[in-house]
Amino acid sequence: MKFIVSSSYLLKQLQVLGSVINSNNTLPILDNFLFELDNNELTVSASDLETTMSATLSIDSTSKGSVAVPAKLLLEILKTFPEQPLTFTVEDNNTVEISSNSGKYALAYAAGEEFPKSVNLEDPSVTLVPADVLATAVSKTIFAAGNDDLRPVMSGVFFQFSPEGLTFVATDAHKLVKYARTDVKASQVADFIMPKKPLNILKSILGSSDAEVKIEYNDSNATFSFDNYILMCRLIDGKYPNYEAVIPKENPNKLMIDRSLFLSSVKRVAIFSNKTTHQIRLKIAGAELNVSAEDIDYSNKAEERLTCDYQGDDLQIGFNSRFLTEMLTNLQSDMIMLEMSLPNRAGILTPVDGLEEGETVTMLVMPVMLNS
Repeated sequence: MKFIVSSSYLLKQLQVLGSVINSNNTLPILDNFLFELDNNELTVSASDLETTMSATLSIDSTSKGSVAVPAKLLLEILKTFPEQPLTFTVEDNNTVEISSNSGKYALAYAAGEEFPKSVNLEDPSVTLVPADVLATAVSKTIFAAGNDDLRPVMSGVFFQFSPEGLTFVATDAHKLVKYARTDVKASQVADFIMPKKPLNILKSILGSSDAEVKIEYNDSNATFSFDNYILMCRLIDGKYPNYEAVIPKENPNKLMIDRSLFLSSVKRVAIFSNKTTHQIRLKIAGAELNVSAEDIDYSNKAEERLTCDYQGDDLQIGFNSRFLTEMLTNLQSDMIMLEMSLPNRAGILTPVDGLEEGETVTMLVMPVMLNS
């Protein structure tokens, strides 16, 4: 088994696949890349049992076979090469020899048959989504997903597909983000919960792609195919909470304000907030928004006044500044709308401008109790 490949082309593909591999694997074989050669096609795979990703590369070869090569060692050596063709030869003494312009390097390999086989989806449902839409949906929602191992359903992003459109939701019970598109549709109704890790991998590579992503899914697994990649992952098992029920429908108090102005004010004032609660207070009256924070233990306090466009009753409400900062940073619009009803009911953040046709973003943030 022998093939020739460009060093930088191989490195670029392996770095993407390398993000799948865990630093401490239960099975030693998972510390390897699986190389499967079929004449001019080389398929490289990486897996952590939950998530498996493979890339297909076109190379120069006339042989067939499969070997598992140590991932860390291979990535380290590839990073040091300038652009050049590399020749990989599988020797009889259980080593793979790499020949470059300047030398030869031998790595021990394992038999390709030991590598866990990826699951074949039986009769999956299929939806096509443009790469940029999926990348935006993931980056808009993933920051709001929880990290609580006791509530695994909240540690992922909920995908809801229907003939009306696509909806992506993430929540950790303190904040919630719902991203919806009516310009991209699925043929039938389906929903599933995607874990964070494969979504982060997708987010990092979809941004530069203008392909269509083919999403295939059944009750337990989903695969994402685009360009020369296939990413397969096990879905989170369980029923997603009824998020529609927590989004307050009647919000008579509406505050419209410049996003970057509000964001920098919240960031500054938050420095003076209590280090455990991160609480900031919004006091709204007329066209004035007063943002303040106080850390009684250290006698630190800050207060800023901003002008805003406000319709509603005078209101005082407290929020966790970290959640507010995350949400405001994640929105791209110039102006945002904050809708509220009562100091103990969730506030709803939405962008006023900068959205594409058929795109909606709704962010919900739970208030914190104000100590008078």
